[in-house]
Amino acid sequence: MARHNETPEGRSVRLLRVGEQVRHVLSDLLARGTVHDDVLTSHSVSITEVRMSPDLRHATVFVKSLLGADESEVIKALRTNTAFLQREVASKVRMKYAAKLKFLPDESFDEASHIEKLLSNPHVTQDLKPDEE
Repeated sequence: MARHNETPEGRSVRLLRVGEQVRHVLSDLLARGTVHDDVLTSHSVSITEVRMSPDLRHATVFVKSLLGADESEVIKALRTNTAFLQREVASKVRMKYAAKLKFLPDESFDEASHIEKLLSNPHVTQDLKPDEE
């Protein structure tokens, strides 16, 4: 009997588990102020998701700053401190290779608000109401 180790999205449970471990380590580092960077200490940064490559050598880190303020500066500061963050992740998450981190802004909140705005449009809401006979 075959074991199913994939989620409905097609990613393995191991990739999700390792990505979640990396997310927790990065969140902890940023919350404690371990990274000595003025931009990162003055902004609240949330690590929303970490997607690992199938070989676990690359991690794409999705980041959202509080209220979306100065997001480009936050991403730039994270990219500047990538070497330090990679070392810290490698020391706390036991893997064969240290994952290379790539920081990207998380656009999912903007997409969700755009969809909500479209669904609240009066032309759309009239189509969502059940037909009356």
